[in-house]
Amino acid sequence: MRIALLRFAVSQLFLTGLTIAAETAPTLTLEQALAAVEKVNVTVLLSRETVNQAGEAVAQQRASVLPVFDASIQQRRSQGVSIATVVVASGRPASRFDALISGSYALLNPNRLSNLRSFRMAAEVSRANYGFTVQTVMADVADAYFTHLRNLSRLAVLDSNISRARSLYDLARNQLNAGVATQIDVTRAESQVAIAEQARLQQVTAVQRSELFLKRLLDLEAEREMRLADFQVRRTETSLFALGAEKSTFEKRADYLALQKSLEQAKIDVRTATFERMPSLALTGNYGFASGRFDDSKQDQWSIGLGLNVPIFDGMRSGADRRVALSRQRAQETRLHNLEMQISSELRLALQDAGSRNAQILVADKGLRLAQEELRLAQQRYQQGVADNREVVDAQNRLAIADDNFVEAVYQYNLSRVELARSKGDVRAILSEKVP
Repeated sequence: MRIALLRFAVSQLFLTGLTIAAETAPTLTLEQALAAVEKVNVTVLLSRETVNQAGEAVAQQRASVLPVFDASIQQRRSQGVSIATVVVASGRPASRFDALISGSYALLNPNRLSNLRSFRMAAEVSRANYGFTVQTVMADVADAYFTHLRNLSRLAVLDSNISRARSLYDLARNQLNAGVATQIDVTRAESQVAIAEQARLQQVTAVQRSELFLKRLLDLEAEREMRLADFQVRRTETSLFALGAEKSTFEKRADYLALQKSLEQAKIDVRTATFERMPSLALTGNYGFASGRFDDSKQDQWSIGLGLNVPIFDGMRSGADRRVALSRQRAQETRLHNLEMQISSELRLALQDAGSRNAQILVADKGLRLAQEELRLAQQRYQQGVADNREVVDAQNRLAIADDNFVEAVYQYNLSRVELARSKGDVRAILSEKVP
């Protein structure tokens, strides 16, 4: 008996702990979710490392146009051999110690300078691509956030369906006991309860799936309790979805800026290939000490030189490099033109879709109110004994569909507003659309 009581107490403590944990679970807002993207999302973090690598590549290329200095210390011992026509004479072994600082500097090398500009532009392309990645992931997070809210709302709708089905079942049993209904009415109502409960079980899986997907995007532990704050997007009149200046949209789109910079890099590469035929001028020199041994008295030694390198024939490589660079430039120009058309189409479609989704909410709301009224009238007829409960069952089914349609209409409108913000180049703008 004591063991049973102990087990019961432990189980109650465990359930109480779960209840407290659920109640104290932190509430995640959409603003917090979007703010966390740049800190925890794997795709964004990998893109940031690409930006860092591009920056270090610029530093590596910069080294080729900056002075280079080396320090060397060397102790040698050698024996020279003099070879005449008949006689071979061997000299005495000699030792030599050298301590030198050597340096070189490219005074004029257009090819290296142009390469450096190309790498700098490539770093800007990486930064623009990083911005595009951030916007894409933010849009995914916002979609996942609204999807999970939709699934939770559907779960509440199904709970209401179960409650109505059970009420109908209780009413059918009472009507049967009162002699104004038949057993088939009870069976029909009980079947309705089973269908509603089965739908709820399926929806629980959908809720779990959307929750885990959102957690994976935000790098949250799968077992961590998570609650979402409700976010109602402000419903705007269709007339306010006016098409603004597309040029300003282009300037905000990170993918457009990245492609623009890629085109500039291609033009720099064309100049770089042309500079391969130009001469280069370099300054070299060294300064140090020399002696027989490292501990002997030392003598100064130095040298300085100026070298001019003039390409004469490179196997026609520079011409091929220039043609390849020109081909890449033309390809980037084609991609840029195609992206301009794509952005313009995306923006117009997003505007039209947002306006359409806004209007669809009104239709879904009207359908929901009509289904509620139909159920009320059907319940009255059944309670008065005018008809069996088939009308009530049909009305309940239509109300469930209408309720779900309304939830889906709101969800699709939210997604359309996220897509509109993404098309304009700033997903965070959806935060300003929250209903106060």
